[in-house]
Amino acid sequence: MKLILASSSPRRAEVLRDAGISFEICAPQHIDETAHPGETAQAMVARLAEAKARAAAQHVSVSSGNCIVIGADTAVELDGEIFGKPRDASHAREMLAALGGRTHHVLTGIFVLRLPDGAARAAVEDTSVTFAALGQGEIEAYVASGEPMDKAGAYAIQGIAGRYISRIEGCYFNVVGLPLARVHALLRDLGWTDQK
Repeated sequence: MKLILASSSPRRAEVLRDAGISFEICAPQHIDETAHPGETAQAMVARLAEAKARAAAQHVSVSSGNCIVIGADTAVELDGEIFGKPRDASHAREMLAALGGRTHHVLTGIFVLRLPDGAARAAVEDTSVTFAALGQGEIEAYVASGEPMDKAGAYAIQGIAGRYISRIEGCYFNVVGLPLARVHALLRDLGWTDQK
């Protein structure tokens, strides 16, 4: 059964590839990732993961036969505030200053949709991440590296920022952007097997 990843994230693709899972990419365009008024981070990532999967599914050819579309969305949450991708370098600095010396939550919504029958499974993975205290010089150097700019919470655990993360509780791959074990379980629940 063919898998389709509804994401343009190179990190999500790398997680699947490194796990030996074959897939194609069909990244949906023009998904508004803005939180709705009063929406929690958990509700937002669940909603956006489903929206991405359903948008990508509309581009899947009927002749493709059975396939599963994987939608995902990740956000960082600290004290009820949602940290998405930074708008600019100044916003990245603000996020990193807020996260430094604190524990935050990384939430990834997953929505897997089997075609053509429309069966679906969904989950939200939550990982706690503790940052070391960050000095202004460290924040400036990290922002200058460019790494924070397209990442939820303005950091990449698998990159330079890994040196500042003193503890995680939960799935490491969730912090990268795709909770591998949870995705694997949802896929198997929809009839996908590891065999080619």
